[in-house]
Amino acid sequence: AERARERRNRILTVTLSAAIVAALGGWGAYAIDAANEREEQKAAAAEKPVRGEKTWDAKKLGRNHVATAVTYPMQPPVGGDHHQAWMTCDGTVYTQAIANENAVHSLEHGAVWVTYNDRAADADVKALADRVDRTPYTLMSPVRTQAGTITLSAWGRQLTVEKASDARVEQFLLKYVQGAQTPEPGAACTGGLTAS
Repeated sequence: AERARERRNRILTVTLSAAIVAALGGWGAYAIDAANEREEQKAAAAEKPVRGEKTWDAKKLGRNHVATAVTYPMQPPVGGDHHQAWMTCDGTVYTQAIANENAVHSLEHGAVWVTYNDRAADADVKALADRVDRTPYTLMSPVRTQAGTITLSAWGRQLTVEKASDARVEQFLLKYVQGAQTPEPGAACTGGLTAS
């Protein structure tokens, strides 16, 4: 009886071990496949222009650190001289306005800044906040003075939309989060300011 129990335990242990290894292997393959698919989406988005986006010559946007307020020619700004401290942009959602000069520094690091005004529907603000919250190198805040309802800004690039469901929102994020326009790719988006 003792030998039979040991044999059953051994068979059970081997069976469970094989099932765990198979599950881990399947999960690993899924994770690799999902990562590859995300990279393919990013590459496809990078090749296509975003319909309706505005662009500025990145070489003409100043990149000096200044300690004073900056008057930007566009609202919200897409680049230019900025403060030394960046806004934390690790999928950070700010419910109050933040300083342009700190947000611009985040753009220099490759972040996309999602902004909205009072015309944005609550459901759109929530959908955008959920998307930003799970996307490193993004930040979101209200900008009551902007002309468009929802604006996405990257260094030298900007898109205005009326609804969060506009397919160009996802395209803009895929293309410009740490995209080719980034002056300082890989620079930190953590450890910055968390309030203006």
